[in-house]
Amino acid sequence: MKAISVLGSTGSIGTQTLQISEEFPEQFRVVALTAGRNLDLLVQQIQRHRPELVALANADLLPELQQRLDDLGSDQQLPQLVGGPDGLNIAASWDSADLVVTGIVGCAGLLPTLAAIRAGKDLALANKETLIAAGPVVLPELKRSGSRLLPADSEHSAIFQCLQGTPWAENARLSTGVPTPGLRRIQLTASGGAFRDWKAEDLENATVAYATSHPNWSMGRKITVDSASLMNKGLEVIEAHYLFGLDYDHIEIVIHPQSIIHSMIELDDSSVVAQLGWPDMKLPILYCLSWPSRLETPWRRLDLTEVGQLTFRSPDPAKYPCMQLAYEAGRAGGTMPAVMNAANEEAVAQFLEEKIHFLDIPVVIEAACERHKADLISHPQLEDVLAVDQWARKAVREQVQRGTTRVPLAALAA
Repeated sequence: MKAISVLGSTGSIGTQTLQISEEFPEQFRVVALTAGRNLDLLVQQIQRHRPELVALANADLLPELQQRLDDLGSDQQLPQLVGGPDGLNIAASWDSADLVVTGIVGCAGLLPTLAAIRAGKDLALANKETLIAAGPVVLPELKRSGSRLLPADSEHSAIFQCLQGTPWAENARLSTGVPTPGLRRIQLTASGGAFRDWKAEDLENATVAYATSHPNWSMGRKITVDSASLMNKGLEVIEAHYLFGLDYDHIEIVIHPQSIIHSMIELDDSSVVAQLGWPDMKLPILYCLSWPSRLETPWRRLDLTEVGQLTFRSPDPAKYPCMQLAYEAGRAGGTMPAVMNAANEEAVAQFLEEKIHFLDIPVVIEAACERHKADLISHPQLEDVLAVDQWARKAVREQVQRGTTRVPLAALAA
């Protein structure tokens, strides 16, 4: 039985991880949970899974959580409660945990992830920012601790699964930044998001309601907006660079509306290997939990005759300028990806609050990246990453307060 610590248990990744643990009670047990403000759901999870430790990001909520647990009047032993950043780090490095599932969104998940790595834990990585913002910091930590990052998002899990049986997988040196033997190209598939069937000029009519309605996947609001702008795929390009060691010229994005092929790899001999399945995050999460084994599931089986057809097209740079911004940040390296990522997080937050238009998102991101060029740090330390993250968020907020000026989509794509 594998003991797991779930960081962000009330979010999308966390809840699906706990569903899997319930479906396979002889394979997995939950020893630690962390959560934000959703105490109603957290209390239910504590009752059901009986963890040894529970951490709240906001320590001020601990008395209320303690009172709710006391009011249950249960005979079961209550978990140890901790709070704040230190509490999250305790949960991430909890001694009895074999695997840590990192489901905390954004740079808030970076420090707990580093705590888990430094404790020598293997991780099911669903927090993109760990590598995007802090790849130069994280890779040396992995080498020192021997921890392994198992990709929990569908695209990188697909690549990981396709690489099983290759020399790269046999060495089991995940996320060390070294080139992958025999791997020539990665193709990350993208649904195209909420606006995939829109013309670029029609994006003037984009609203929060449209942008947060994904055609294929059920995800949180922030990542659904990232899917609509294709920034999610740009972030995945940077993450793939760190996970599998390929340069950016050999990592491509392909629009695949059906979301059945979750990504593809091309090997040196020209063979192309793909991983297919219904769009369901439980499969990549399960593979992280069970790796290197596979577990038989009662889940719906893929029927290609039901799918009917698989189609592909290149993404339109005029409609998806965020994609190019991500490539540029990745190639610049150093602290630039951290600035780009933080600027995007803040820009999306401003959009969701309806303070800016959807088309303003790439404008404010590009402005922050341009301002950072003179101060770019090529070989950052953790403190540098955290500092530029905060700077970029502030820079976006200040620009929004001053008022953004949208530029023509053709200029953004140039």
